[in-house]
Amino acid sequence: MTKERSSGAGDPARTLELLWRDAAGRVGENRRGPRQGLTVDAVVEAAVALADAGGLDALTMRAVAQRLGVTPMTLYTYVPGKAELLDLMLDSVLLRMERVPFAPGASWRERVTAVADANRALYLGHPWLAELRIHRPPLGPGVMAKYEYELGAFESMGLDDVAMDSALAHVLGFVQSAARTELDARAVDRESAMSDHEWWDAHAPLLDRMFDAARYPLAARVGEAAAVAYQGMYSPEYAYGFGLARVLDGLAALARPGADI
Repeated sequence: MTKERSSGAGDPARTLELLWRDAAGRVGENRRGPRQGLTVDAVVEAAVALADAGGLDALTMRAVAQRLGVTPMTLYTYVPGKAELLDLMLDSVLLRMERVPFAPGASWRERVTAVADANRALYLGHPWLAELRIHRPPLGPGVMAKYEYELGAFESMGLDDVAMDSALAHVLGFVQSAARTELDARAVDRESAMSDHEWWDAHAPLLDRMFDAARYPLAARVGEAAAVAYQGMYSPEYAYGFGLARVLDGLAALARPGADI
């Protein structure tokens, strides 16, 4: 994995300055050369649109410049390089992530489910996020607003602060894994020009001839039951719902006695 697919790989000081440019009075825009009629926000928006459409492979400084109708060198007036741009993109989509206020009286299970659902929607809406290695997330307004909101889902469980942070990381790790699997399945469907259901229907006759159910009785029985339940060989919705329920069951063991369930 190269730094071109990692967060936190750019100049930390310059990145933080750009991330908090609104609080700092738009610091960093048009610092050198004549005014181009461009903004950091416009550069980030163009980059996000490119990545949404074609993934991180489609994201180059030249491609962003072409989308904006400027020369690549013009971009460096606003963003030092691709590494810093990735951090700005990440923080931007996190800042715009839907954060529905928790309903009064909602249980911690309902609040954590809302957090998980919002993160799943984020990955499916911006698939390139699943390609990005986020070990040192940029501490911008988007990251901090998301963290503040999500911690609120765990506040009534009676956990200490470290356990709250770890519980959140556990939930987000599950969501990321589930989203990656779903995105991989979508990519296979797209590349084969066939849905999962269509592919298995086309190959079922051959499988029936080759597969000996008597030799693999457990696989035959469970596989058939799962295929009926999933309406195919795989259901991302079923896998996500089943997995999230088990994550919540595990967190319940940590909740203080009497905490809302």
